[in-house]
Amino acid sequence: MSTQHLTCIRCPKGCQITVELEGTEVVSVTGNGCRRGDEYARKEVTNPTRTVTTVVPVEGSPVARMVSVKTAADVPKSKVLDVVRALAGVRTTAPVHIGDVVLADVCGTGVDVVATKNV
Repeated sequence: MSTQHLTCIRCPKGCQITVELEGTEVVSVTGNGCRRGDEYARKEVTNPTRTVTTVVPVEGSPVARMVSVKTAADVPKSKVLDVVRALAGVRTTAPVHIGDVVLADVCGTGVDVVATKNV
């Protein structure tokens, strides 16, 4: 049996969570102050994912040179650097609206990268 210690990031409390594992199966979760902490801990030790946020250049805008973007859903943690590298060469053209797809199916994850700001 193995043990992992996590700090929960699902709410501002930052509970210190302990997860007991038997191989890859979660046996118990303790220390969480709410149901969201339990869900977070189970997912984090079995299938960690992240939302990626960054900026990409905007051409043709008199107002802004960059637009903020994020993945529309979580991507596997192991793909985060691949996603960032894929976005390094992306440029968009004004006008850009919140929700516009800047890069579809990033790195074969099935997740789009979308604009989070109007430019």
